[in-house]
Parts: sequence; C-alpha cells; structure tokens
Amino acid sequence: MLSAARTPVIISSRRYFLHARSFHQRRIEGTTLFPIQLQQAGVSPSGPVLIRSFQQCRRQSSSHEPNRQIPPLPPSKLLLRALRQGLSFRPLFSAFRGQSLRTLFRQSPEELVIAILLLCGVAGISVYVAYAYFNYFQSKQFTRFPPQIAKSLRRALYYSNYAPDPELALKYYKRALEQCSQAGLDPFSDEVMGVKIQLAAWFEKIGSYRNAINVLESLARDCKKWVEVMEKSVRDGQVDKSGKLVGSPSPQPPTQEDAEAETDTKPENLWGKRTRILGKLVGISVKLGELYSDEHVLQGDSAGQHLVWAVETVLKELQRRQVEGVKEGEGDWMTPEQIGGALEALGNHYESKSQHYLSAPLFLQAVSLSPRNSCHTAVLMNNLAISLAQQPIDTPTNTKQASQGSESNVTARPTRSTLLASARAWAQQAQETAQKVQGEDRTEECDEACAVALCNLGDIAAMTGDTEEARRKFEESLSLSKRIAFDPGVAQAQEGLQRLSKATPNRST
Repeated sequence: MLSAARTPVIISSRRYFLHARSFHQRRIEGTTLFPIQLQQAGVSPSGPVLIRSFQQCRRQSSSHEPNRQIPPLPPSKLLLRALRQGLSFRPLFSAFRGQSLRTLFRQSPEELVIAILLLCGVAGISVYVAYAYFNYFQSKQFTRFPPQIAKSLRRALYYSNYAPDPELALKYYKRALEQCSQAGLDPFSDEVMGVKIQLAAWFEKIGSYRNAINVLESLARDCKKWVEVMEKSVRDGQVDKSGKLVGSPSPQPPTQEDAEAETDTKPENLWGKRTRILGKLVGISVKLGELYSDEHVLQGDSAGQHLVWAVETVLKELQRRQVEGVKEGEGDWMTPEQIGGALEALGNHYESKSQHYLSAPLFLQAVSLSPRNSCHTAVLMNNLAISLAQQPIDTPTNTKQASQGSESNVTARPTRSTLLASARAWAQQAQETAQKVQGEDRTEECDEACAVALCNLGDIAAMTGDTEEARRKFEESLSLSKRIAFDPGVAQAQEGLQRLSKATPNRST
C-alpha cells in the first residue's frame, strides 16, 4: 500500500506523464512503452521510475546538440502569431456558454448586461461602417469608371472628406483627369464632366474660390465650343435627320443576344448630346454667377453676364423647340424646377443691386414654374413681395413723359398703393403656403418662410401707416424666429420694432 507521503508524488507524476504522452506521442509512436507504462502507473508506485525513464529519453534525444539554440522567428511570423492570438474570440465565446453565462449573471448581472449591450453596439457600428464603405466607395459613381480611374477618385474623395489633405486630394484629382484622357474617355461625358464639377465643388469647400471659378470657366468654354461646332455642322447640312454625321457608317443590326442584353436606353445621337451638354452648361453658368457674387469675390458684372446668358439660353431653347419641334433623339429640355432655378438666381442678382423692377418679373415666373405646395415656393413668394414693395414709383422715363403730358404711360404705371397691396397679398400667400406643407415635404425652410412672411407683412403695414398691425406682425415674427432659432428673423423683427418705437405718431404718406 502506498504511503500518504508518496501520494502527491504519484499524482503529480501521473499528470505529467499523461501530458507528456499526448505531447510526444508522435516521436515514440509504434512502441509498447506507453501502454505498459500507463497500466503500471495506475496500479503501482512505479510512477517516478517511469518519469525518470521518460526524462532520460528526452536527454538522449537532445544530447547530440547540447548547445543548440532555437532560431528566432522572422518578424512577419511573429506579427501573424500576435494577430491570431489578439483576434481570437474563443475565450469570449466560451465565457457566454451555458454554465459560464449563468455563473457570470449570478455574480454580476448589471455588468453582464452592460457588456452585452456594448458588444451589440460595437457589432452594430462595425456592420454600419462596412455597409457605408461598400455603399459609397463601391457605388455606381465609381464602378462605371475603369479600375485605375476609380482608384484615383476614391483616394481623392478620401483625402477631400475623410482625412482632409489638400495636396494629396488635388494630386489624385489631377491623376484621375489625366487617366480619363489617356483612357480615351469622352471629355463631354457625364462621368468626365462630373469629375471636373466635383473638383470645383471641392475648391469652393476649402475656400479656394478663384480655382473653382477657373475650373468651371474652362469647362464652360469647352462646352460652348462643342455646341457651336455642332450647330454649325447642322447649318452646313452635315447632320442628317437622325442626328448623325452625314457619311458616318451605320451601325450593324444587333444580334438576338445583343437585343436581349440591350437596356431601355437608346444610343445618344448628336441632338441628344447637345441637349445634355447645353443643360449642363446652363447649370455651370448659374453656379459661376453665384461664385462671382460671393462676398469673397464680389464681381457683380461677371455674375450678371453668366446669369443673363443662362436665362436667355433657357428661353431661346424653349422657343426653338416650339417653332422647329423636337428633333429625333433630342430628349426633354430642362425641368420646370431647373428653369425656375435659373430665373430665381438672376432675380436674386438684380435684387442685390436694388433693381427690384427687374427682379419682380423673374420671381413671378419662377413662382409659376415651382410646385404649388412646397417650402421653396413660399420663399419665392416672399422674394416677390419684397420686390413689389420696394419698387420705385417714378422712373426717369416716366417723369419726363409725365411732364410732357403723356397720360397713357402714367396711368399704365402702378401706383404705390397698388404695389403695396400686391406685396401684402403675396406675403400672405407665402405664409399660407408654408403652413400647408406637411409630412416629409416640410423642412426648416417652411418655418423660416413663415417668419419672413410675418416680418414682411409688418414692413408693409408700417409703409401704409398701420402701426398697430405692424407691431403685431413683428412680435409674431420675433416669437416664431426665437422658437425655431432663426437668427436673421430675430434680428429683422427686432429692427422693425425699433423703427416703430422711433417713428412719429403721424402717418407717413
């Protein structure tokens, strides 16, 4: 029988022996040492002997190279091993299994719930980041480019929006445009022009307004030159009715496979390309007008030239289509909202120069083209009310004609009371329109339009001499502006109230 003093030695040697067997089984596989030793270790105190035998075996196997050192692993393998151990989720999963999870919950239920919530939050954020990455950088705006161009554009946008670095962003924008030229892409395609427009928008974002203007001016010149050459070819009879150059080879009839794979879009002819480029050109001209009018540039004459050209081009194209009809493959012209945007931009330009008699007709046309129940329509109505209320009564031409006794022109000119009545009607309609918009169509622009309409009604009431009405409208505008945190409305309403407090009790005529 084993003594109590030797029992711990036997148990310890048994555990070590079993472990050594599982670790070095391949080295001594095929011998009968392990089964015999395993039986002896369970029934007799020969455990220490067996351990000595096994240890002697290890010394014998390594005695050939007593000073041998294990060579260190290369850095790449060390890094790979560290990543495997750091990214191993086996301990985390084992902690949330059956008995372990119940034990953790009994020990600290609050900490366990918080840990689970944190893990769910981290998992949700990871999924969202992956979705946002693939949804943006793998979207159609990149995949329609060749791989190398798409790679440059991804890097350009990355250094533009996510890790701002102007030098690297400009470098990759230029590289993308060079690659587009080397790949033979059409410089007037939506893809290539879109890259240039994006570059101009990035310049504007970082405050480089002059570079943004230069990019858009260059693009506008190229587009105008293409349109002029195309129109000259039409006048010279080099373009047939189908919108193709005379003498160009006709396309081969599509096979059955091509017909099945063909999409609903038809190939673009010269008339369709002209419509697309001309529409882009109008938008570029409007944007140039806004940039030239910016407080950092302040070139009003250049802004007016571009805006006038844009509006004239829109109206001329509409007139041409009404007279000549729509050509084959020409497609639709600009939408009413786009046409209204060009008219509104020119109206804002005239209003900034206090030429309200020129801005009022433009705002009126823009209102007629805008959807009836929209927040922006209310803004246009407010602008129209301001232009009507601030129009001068007598122009130099009318004054001269009135002195000569020309009564017809004088009566055709609206009076002050008529203009103020029209302005009040448009301001009230702006307020009603902004209040009617509900649901997803309602934005902050509606609340701001309501505040501006109330302030305009106060100004018009003050012009007519109705001080009480003016004070009430200013106070309503001030209350609404404070509630929606509309600082310009607060300042305008307070200024109106101050004017009323300083005004004389006599009515102004």
